[in-house]
Amino acid sequence: MGHKERDLKLGILPEMHSYRDDGCEIMSSCLQCPLPRCKYDDPGWLQREGRGQRDDDIREVRKNEELTVPELAKRFGISERTVFRAVQRGKVAAKGAASGQ
Repeated sequence: MGHKERDLKLGILPEMHSYRDDGCEIMSSCLQCPLPRCKYDDPGWLQREGRGQRDDDIREVRKNEELTVPELAKRFGISERTVFRAVQRGKVAAKGAASGQ
């Protein structure tokens, strides 16, 4: 029998149980974490969020500095294919915004 089942049988509510607040590599305390969503609740969210920011940065640098795909790949430490995907995602997002979606 697990701790949760045992506690429920003893009448101990989850709110009354002492939990460890170990945090993660983002913040040492869950209760003080600035993230809007816990990385453990949605493991892919943090990765998607980081990728979205990186893609925005790639498109901004591409527009302002007019770098080639190989130059962008080298600067961001990613593959050329990843640069193409980032640019494509930007085009799809811009197209959706233009059509009112």
